Amino acid sequence: MKMDLILRQRLEQKLKLAPQIIQSIEILQLPALDLQDLITRELEENPVLEIEQPREPEEEYAPEPPSDAQLERKREQPDYEVVNELEESLLEDNFYTRRPRRADDDGHGKMEAMKNAESRPISLQDYLFQQLSLLELDPRIREIGEYIIYNINDDGYLQYSLEDILESIDLPVLFTMGEKALRAVQSLDPPGIGARDLKECLLLQLAENGHAASFEHELIENHLKDIELNRFPKIAKETGRSIDEVKECIRMISALNPRPGGLYAGASAPVVNPDVVVTCVDGEYEVRLEDDYLPRIYVNPSYHALLKEQKNNPRICEIVRKKLDSARWLIDAIEQRRTTLFKIAKKVIEIQRDFFDKGITHLKPLKMQEVAEAIGVHNSTVSRAISNKYAQTPRGIFPLKFFFTGGTTAEDGTVESRMSVKQRVKDIIDNEDKSNPLSDDEIAERLKEMGFNVARRTITKYRCTMRIPSSRRRKEY
Repeated sequence: MKMDLILRQRLEQKLKLAPQIIQSIEILQLPALDLQDLITRELEENPVLEIEQPREPEEEYAPEPPSDAQLERKREQPDYEVVNELEESLLEDNFYTRRPRRADDDGHGKMEAMKNAESRPISLQDYLFQQLSLLELDPRIREIGEYIIYNINDDGYLQYSLEDILESIDLPVLFTMGEKALRAVQSLDPPGIGARDLKECLLLQLAENGHAASFEHELIENHLKDIELNRFPKIAKETGRSIDEVKECIRMISALNPRPGGLYAGASAPVVNPDVVVTCVDGEYEVRLEDDYLPRIYVNPSYHALLKEQKNNPRICEIVRKKLDSARWLIDAIEQRRTTLFKIAKKVIEIQRDFFDKGITHLKPLKMQEVAEAIGVHNSTVSRAISNKYAQTPRGIFPLKFFFTGGTTAEDGTVESRMSVKQRVKDIIDNEDKSNPLSDDEIAERLKEMGFNVARRTITKYRCTMRIPSSRRRKEY
């Protein structure tokens, strides 16, 4: 087979985004805290950027333009030396301009910040190791216990069977030694740790509380599935106890912890910092952006003068011009983000006025297209602007995406949001007769009486997303 090289011309269209457009898109998606980190990095990397902040008279500083003698020396230097000196001087000027040094600036502030920082929470494994080291155990049993602790997950359960754990140990181990080590681990705090399943976890906690031979023990041992399915009459019939006795014991069992390791799982709840704040003033809702803590940046004008001074040196001009362009793009992108986010938030609050006045049942269906057309931007711009951002409102803190939802058309032609329909489902269930709870079909009939034709499977989906159990499990005896 003969292979030839052939030159061909082809006409095609490609969409290419300029770097400043890409940067603008990325900044638009950032929450305020991430944007703060970005600005901090840019201040460190780009010496042209400065922070707008009031200064004391003795702290004011402005870089002086180079003198004639300095310019003469630079003309006599090789280009690469001039470029290196320029970059170093830019960085040095940037540091001292933005952060004036004080006599007492000896790192004391950093040490205080480190002392006040939140310490790393102790892990479940560390907590168990500390307790195991205090037990009087045979060294071999202690070593096996450490292997067992390594195989306990964040919920406090063994991830693998005891046989598999013992097989993973290099030296041969008798199964009886493994059982002794497991019992030692299961005697540690919190109660129920090291269990192999839910039943063992609950039984360990009962034994710790002194109820090892109680009716609760019998229920967990023989009727755990019936408890899960709310089959109280079946349990009462098989145990010969009254339903009231069964209910009382199940209340005690419900107080046990099915995830004993959860208190030491380590991951703390994320902190939500709202980007938008909505306040009610004299009956009107006002919108403002919560970005006061973001540093206000500007371009140091002394570098424009430096650019003019070095106009005959193209390499130096190129370096300074790139820094200036990068700074302008960043400032423009941040301002565009503020403007776009404010317009979107203001329009959303205007459309969802009834929600803020009357509650979630009055949340209107809203599409991004509607807001995009109202403020004159593309759908994707709205999607990026509301991504990972929250609004603090008189009714609580909500993701901005919460206000964009589909809807269900009522018989009178009005459209209700899905969140509104979900709330109506929840209200119906909250007000039902608990001794005879409503099925999903009956809930659908109730909604139909209100003018909403919602399918039974949709009711089931809504109920599951709200973590509401089925009618069988909601029944109270």
